[in-house]
Amino acid sequence: MGQEINRTDFTKGDFERFRHRLEEETLALKKRIESSRCSQRPPVAGFEIEAWLIDDAMAPAPVNARFLERFNDPFACPELAKFNIELNNKPVPLEGQGLSRLQRGLEEIWARACRSAESIGVHLLTIGILPTLKQSALNLANMSELNRFRALNEQVLRLHGEPIHLEIVGHQHLKSEHNDVMLESAATSFQIHIQAPLDRAHHYYNAAILASAPMVAVSANAPYLFGKDLWAETRIPVFEQSIEVGGFDGAAHGPLHRVSFGSGYARRSILECFEENLNHFPVLLPIEQDSDCEAFEHLRLHNGTIWRWNRPLIGFDDDGTPHIRIEHRVVPSGPGIIDMLANAAFFYGLAEYLSRQAVDPEPHIPFAQAKDNFYQAARFGMNAPIVWLKGGKCRMKPLLLEELIPNALKGLLQLGIERGDAEAYLSVIRQRVESGQNGSEWQRRFIAVRGSDFQTMTNVYLANQKSGRPVHEWELC
Repeated sequence: MGQEINRTDFTKGDFERFRHRLEEETLALKKRIESSRCSQRPPVAGFEIEAWLIDDAMAPAPVNARFLERFNDPFACPELAKFNIELNNKPVPLEGQGLSRLQRGLEEIWARACRSAESIGVHLLTIGILPTLKQSALNLANMSELNRFRALNEQVLRLHGEPIHLEIVGHQHLKSEHNDVMLESAATSFQIHIQAPLDRAHHYYNAAILASAPMVAVSANAPYLFGKDLWAETRIPVFEQSIEVGGFDGAAHGPLHRVSFGSGYARRSILECFEENLNHFPVLLPIEQDSDCEAFEHLRLHNGTIWRWNRPLIGFDDDGTPHIRIEHRVVPSGPGIIDMLANAAFFYGLAEYLSRQAVDPEPHIPFAQAKDNFYQAARFGMNAPIVWLKGGKCRMKPLLLEELIPNALKGLLQLGIERGDAEAYLSVIRQRVESGQNGSEWQRRFIAVRGSDFQTMTNVYLANQKSGRPVHEWELC
């Protein structure tokens, strides 16, 4: 979805031609996968960070075009709203001091990005949902000036057939209505990528599904929307409801949604996800490309309009060999650089461990239970009740401390990460869990002590973020 398109008006013939190309490319991918002609490179790490541009009053600043012109970096691009941007990194092999290399790269690009933002009078902030955001800011005038966003808005509304209804029941109850997809821009994430060798790609995909509940619990950073205290990670229902369109034959509300936890584990191959894309989801953006079938441009564009919380992607190695990446989308942006790197380390280690232990996860945790765990964790954070391996009922916090963090360490060591690096990043996760203070809990504690002053809270949050300290060390002033 990072690519721009050249128009926004489509005919029936456009959809038919795109569909034909999509069928051809899905078949070509099937042949490549079945003949093992995709990359078998060992795991490689990457990520995308979505961030807010805010002014001195801590309100959204719709100036991403000015920021990107000033920043002038190919690893930055606009997001849906003019007050959001995305930063990317150079992929790093998951071995040795790979985690430290990721941190150094992120700190370098983040420092330059912050300087560029400050040079135009704004600040960069990483947080799941901006606490000062008002619904009135989510309007088409604040949509970034790219054709793909305009076309996406038109096609989603065409399929949805009615205004978008948002209703979230958490600590409080929020109910509202919106007439475009700009609600989606209320939620920003830290998307963790892992390139997987072909023969293990579906195991990593399944492991990412299993890991989703602990990941969202430990990283939650979005309790407030429009002044309401909702879920520990309110980003989850916001994104799902803001693009609530489903499959063919008018099934706008299901059974398969374009934003969802998915329909099941991959049983034999990661190809199953791409075949589901073809068979169950109508084309949204029928932009025909003059490209070779094995460039997979139509398949990749279509895949970019289906937002599973764990999404397989097609990319290419330096020598042109197609590879499989798993994009883990459940983690919110922020609170700080060290927190995001610790979240990534926890995910990489846990995914590696689980991919080896639960080759067929269904007997251990049925997919329906993994899905329920995820939504429980998004709603209740580290206090969530879940069911873990072989039906054992437990609370998330002791499970993290007694089992999941130690297993993530085993996974990082299995990947070849140096022990000192692995232990350093996982110690951030451990201290966060022991303190009970992730980004979501810090925000709630602030409001409990200081009252519903979201502007002051965001100002203090920004100061804490600039300090470089992990969130479990943040104070309330």
